[in-house]
Amino acid sequence: MNRLRSSTRLILAVATLALVATYFLPLWEIQLWAPQYPEGLNMKIWLSRISGDFDIINGINHYIGMKAIKAEMFPEFTYMPFVVGGLIIFGLLPSVTGRRGWLYFFAGLLCLGGALGMLDFYLWGYDYGHNLDPKAAISVPGMSYEPPLIGYKSLLNFVAYSGPDLGGWVFIGTGVVAVTLAVWEWRLACVRASKK
Repeated sequence: MNRLRSSTRLILAVATLALVATYFLPLWEIQLWAPQYPEGLNMKIWLSRISGDFDIINGINHYIGMKAIKAEMFPEFTYMPFVVGGLIIFGLLPSVTGRRGWLYFFAGLLCLGGALGMLDFYLWGYDYGHNLDPKAAISVPGMSYEPPLIGYKSLLNFVAYSGPDLGGWVFIGTGVVAVTLAVWEWRLACVRASKK
């Protein structure tokens, strides 16, 4: 029997449709605090844009030779809405067809997508923090300003934080649900097979 349980199909459909919220919620946030900015500076990354205090952050970063942050430097914004649309379609396939193989595929796709997304963000942060203008007003030999991938990091007199925002948590939640259901269905299949 290669069919998913009805409860699995329903839970997966709800978790998958929750991804629609990522079109309206920020996926990631970067915050900066310093003595001169005790209230903090915030930048949010959405599926197809950035928002927040990046103009102020650009002004500060100019002095240490960092490139200006602008939407054009993220080619991902042009295709990410379509990628999420594709994920929603692949996530609904197991619910509609009831086939276990599609559930495994979707769970794997979410894990791979998450890993590639984090790698992409790391590479951007590395380039952004290391590829500095040598003619900058402030130059500290050997110093780089790579933002943290996740968590907190001290950069000169700033403390930077990077982590998932609401839309990012929706992605994580959908991934956890899909992987949990895939493991559960696989175990059930193994038990059924052993009883034959």
